[in-house]
Amino acid sequence: MKMWSGRFREPLDPLFDQWQRSIKFDRALLEEEIMASKAHARALLAAGILTDTEFIQIVEGLDGIASRFRQQPNASDGNPHEPEPMGSDAEDIHHFVELKLVEAIRDLGLKLHTGRSRNEQIATDLRLYVRERISILIAHLGAWAAALVEQAKASGDAVMPSYTHLQRAEPVLVAHWLLAYVQMLLRDASRLEDCARRLNYCPLGSGAVAGATLPLDRAIAANELGFTAPTANSMDATSDRDFVLEYLQALTVIGLHASRFAEEITLFATAEFGFVELPEAFSTGSSAMPQKKNPDLTELVRGKVGRIHGAAETVTLLLKGLPLAYNKDLQETQEPVFAATSTAHIMVFLLAKFTGALKFRTERMRAACESGYLNAMAAATYLVYKGVPFRKAHEKIGNAVRFCIEKGCELGDLTLDELKEFGPEFEQDFFAAVTLESTLDCHDVIGGTARARVREALTTAEARVQALADAYGTVSLVSKEVSHAGA
Repeated sequence: MKMWSGRFREPLDPLFDQWQRSIKFDRALLEEEIMASKAHARALLAAGILTDTEFIQIVEGLDGIASRFRQQPNASDGNPHEPEPMGSDAEDIHHFVELKLVEAIRDLGLKLHTGRSRNEQIATDLRLYVRERISILIAHLGAWAAALVEQAKASGDAVMPSYTHLQRAEPVLVAHWLLAYVQMLLRDASRLEDCARRLNYCPLGSGAVAGATLPLDRAIAANELGFTAPTANSMDATSDRDFVLEYLQALTVIGLHASRFAEEITLFATAEFGFVELPEAFSTGSSAMPQKKNPDLTELVRGKVGRIHGAAETVTLLLKGLPLAYNKDLQETQEPVFAATSTAHIMVFLLAKFTGALKFRTERMRAACESGYLNAMAAATYLVYKGVPFRKAHEKIGNAVRFCIEKGCELGDLTLDELKEFGPEFEQDFFAAVTLESTLDCHDVIGGTARARVREALTTAEARVQALADAYGTVSLVSKEVSHAGA
């Protein structure tokens, strides 16, 4: 029987009936629906709608449903236990839980829907889902950041070219390059934390649109579910999906950062660069060319951001122009959330393992820093210390570089007499100022690639990444999305 069948006399068109059901995808919200239902039962108990005995029976019945149908990773092997099949005539996850509860405790199960609407239920379930997935995704981001930090520590004073416009610019420490991505991931974690703070208000008690018709203490359910407080407006509470869009936009930025990292690794792994050795565990070969080792993981990462961004765009267009309050259109926000969550969790989880397995060809990277005039900026800075205005210094070094190109040598290969052709300010100390080490260390500012500054930055980054692990757990915390993908 439908949850709303009393007013209707004609049956639904069979195709439409199947088309409008959400149970095939909102079954992902089983855990959240059980949690929210138990919290609502406690509010009904406080309002005198349920007796103590009825409350206990309902909670036990809900726990029984969860144990029968939930999927949980096996602690020993990481594989999910197979739950009981959820096949039923239920319209959605709310209807499913109600049907199973009635099977377990008879008509008492029907009392649970007193004082609530599916509009507030789905709004609550989605908030719980997003909040939990944010916590787990931050743990995965922390694991990836930790892998980057470990690689930075292991790289020591190894150097590599930095690039602007994909042209070699200046030498930097490999650690400095890796820490750039750590900063991105820390911002990603912060962005998710902000989203979690904003969504952490409880819609239960909002009714269908105007608020519950019973004197429910809304703070009871909010506290039970770990929310900051009840939502402030019932119409907003049941129709708000800002948090969904904000979450998907945050996932999109994570995807963008992952894609930029993937693009650089893909380039650096080519024979033309030769900076990185791809781990075989995350690469595949060619069915035609026996010599190939292809960067499948990084190429797929680049592609996955399209799916995540597509989910954000889908929800943006769904929300545009919707009148208050709840509309069936909002049902369509769920699948993009589930799909983008699964994609982002698996992607970041794999990137942590992939990053830890990377091997850098530091000799090749250093050789790339020792030609191509990557010390030109340091040379101009040398002249600045000699009192030459920077614009003049820039011109003098530019002329010297052109001379070196014609001669086929580097700046450090010129004689002092040749240098003085470009300005009387050049002295013997110029040669010490343009060594690779001096070129690094002249960037001695907060955030610069000077060796001492990078060591300080590495210590700070390691502490911030450890703080994430302390707050959210480590890579051993595997999300349902990741464990199910490996099943």
